[in-house]
Amino acid sequence: MSLPERGSAVRRVAGTAVPLPGDDVDTDQIVPARFLKAVTFDEMGEYVFYDERAAADGDHPFDDPAYQGARILVVGDNFGCGSSREHAPQALLRWGVRGIVGVSFAEIFADNCSSLGVPTVTTDRETVDDLRGFVRSNPDAGIEIDVVDERVVYDGREVPVGIDDSARAALVDGQWDTTTMMRANLDAARETAAELPYTDTKPGGEP
Repeated sequence: MSLPERGSAVRRVAGTAVPLPGDDVDTDQIVPARFLKAVTFDEMGEYVFYDERAAADGDHPFDDPAYQGARILVVGDNFGCGSSREHAPQALLRWGVRGIVGVSFAEIFADNCSSLGVPTVTTDRETVDDLRGFVRSNPDAGIEIDVVDERVVYDGREVPVGIDDSARAALVDGQWDTTTMMRANLDAARETAAELPYTDTKPGGEP
């Protein structure tokens, strides 16, 4: 599955979903720390929930054939807590996740997802539990995250969801890839850096 095109608008994410049980899933569960030494993120999708999948011996949702190819992840409360490692959203992205619905997210995790073009939207516990149950019973059913209108559509229903205003604007306007934006405006970035009291960068990028 190809990665989101840099600079593209992310107005909606549609596809099948994978439900993940539990709350307080931390980034070390998503990607164990020993995999952080990887030089690139290219193979990170292989390591997602590595230890939990090994312990489940094939009985983990990410190994369930019914959920292969899913683009939307449905999670509980405080998902992505723990360390701020970017590897966690990178692993989910490279496994195939393009949007996440949950009760709540750790702030840095949600920010890291947004910077990869992956919207994280929130709704109440009852809706998340209902959605997870629906996906378990209907793994082939299509789910839609509508970033523009802040809603999730499934089973003939439209459910309002929340998303951080700045993240929503960046996704909808195609300005979520801050690295590419900085490179495109490198001269302005260097001028700004030169004016900051805590850097020693001079105009033109010279130290």
